[in-house]
Amino acid sequence: MSYGLLKGKKGIIFGALNEQSIAWKVAERCHEEGAEFILSNAPIAMRMGELNALAEKTGSEVIGADATSIEDLEKLFDAAVAKFGKIDFILHSIGMSVNVRKGKHYTQMNYDWLEKGWDVSAVSFHKVMRVAWEKDCMNEWGSILALSYIAAQRTFPDYNDMSDNKAYLESIARTFGNYWGERKVRVNTVSQSPTPTTAGSGVKGFGGFLGYAEDMSPLGNATALDCANYCVTLFSDLTKKVTMQNLFHDGGFSSSGVTQKVINKYDVEE
Repeated sequence: MSYGLLKGKKGIIFGALNEQSIAWKVAERCHEEGAEFILSNAPIAMRMGELNALAEKTGSEVIGADATSIEDLEKLFDAAVAKFGKIDFILHSIGMSVNVRKGKHYTQMNYDWLEKGWDVSAVSFHKVMRVAWEKDCMNEWGSILALSYIAAQRTFPDYNDMSDNKAYLESIARTFGNYWGERKVRVNTVSQSPTPTTAGSGVKGFGGFLGYAEDMSPLGNATALDCANYCVTLFSDLTKKVTMQNLFHDGGFSSSGVTQKVINKYDVEE
């Protein structure tokens, strides 16, 4: 069901790869709610993914950009301004850890790989906002979002340096969000349930993450589509005064000490 929540709004969505991607679902829902947007991803991700199909479905333009490159981002935002004028929303759905991909244990970190993952997963969010800031291309009451995970606050085995990346991502949102407030633009992160995306499924033991979170969440895990619906509300005018927040969208996982489901698995009479 569409409510027209984003009618007339323009934006940029980073990070859609395939139908499992949260950014893909966000794009579909934004389109259904009346928004127009540019889809962007790194050239290598565009070759691996199916972005053109999403562009056709949503009537969107695809512009490749490495979000770690200021030069690429400047070209992207110039194109967005030429197409739309000022924009209303940005989604940053970008994350990668070379240490995770290559199975390097956290205690044996490869620091060159760490820097690469840190740049892609967190610093790129600062770069995106910096370029948008310098070009003054956000409308008042616009919304900038990035996707996070509760591993920024809690320890999860094998999530590795992505935990540190997400913690830094959330800090950037708060710090830059303070300055964006001067221009009546809000900046938030959404801490989503573990979601079986291409990136998420690459984490060792992901099935265990998923099952545990399901049992620990009173409402169950939030799906990619659930997350997309939440992002729509955060891009809409209904949340104009929500900023500098890390918003948990996880079925209650973040507030649960333990649930009866989990107790039942251990409460076995001897």
